[in-house]
Amino acid sequence: MDGHESWALGRLLLVAARLVEREWNALLAERGLTHAGFLVLHVLDGGPRTQRELAAGTYVEEQTIRPVLDRLERDGHVTRRRDPADRRRVMVSRTERGGRAHAAVVTGDMAERIITDRVEDPEALRAELIRIITGIRGG
Repeated sequence: MDGHESWALGRLLLVAARLVEREWNALLAERGLTHAGFLVLHVLDGGPRTQRELAAGTYVEEQTIRPVLDRLERDGHVTRRRDPADRRRVMVSRTERGGRAHAAVVTGDMAERIITDRVEDPEALRAELIRIITGIRGG
């Protein structure tokens, strides 16, 4: 087991998080998505949004969301149009293809299976992770 038994808990958690993230990113890549792109498609599940709303909904800066939208648009997952009510705003909509890509990830519960297929008590792990996160964040 490569001596993992002697690792500190923090190190184990960090390595596990990186490995889960790597597997998650590979699963998304098989569907032509990035993690950021998936988050955008997920926010768009509630209907068209402005670029500003998408940035806020995915917890990134507005300038960071642009390249994500560029790729999603190039790959046919979203469309961008000027808001007829306010030409300064750009509205982003999920296309049918984007909806299918999002559904393929969500319906298959891929993110959950990366973990649940490998642990004995997923709900206990969930509770402990929530306890860690809320303890560090202060609530």
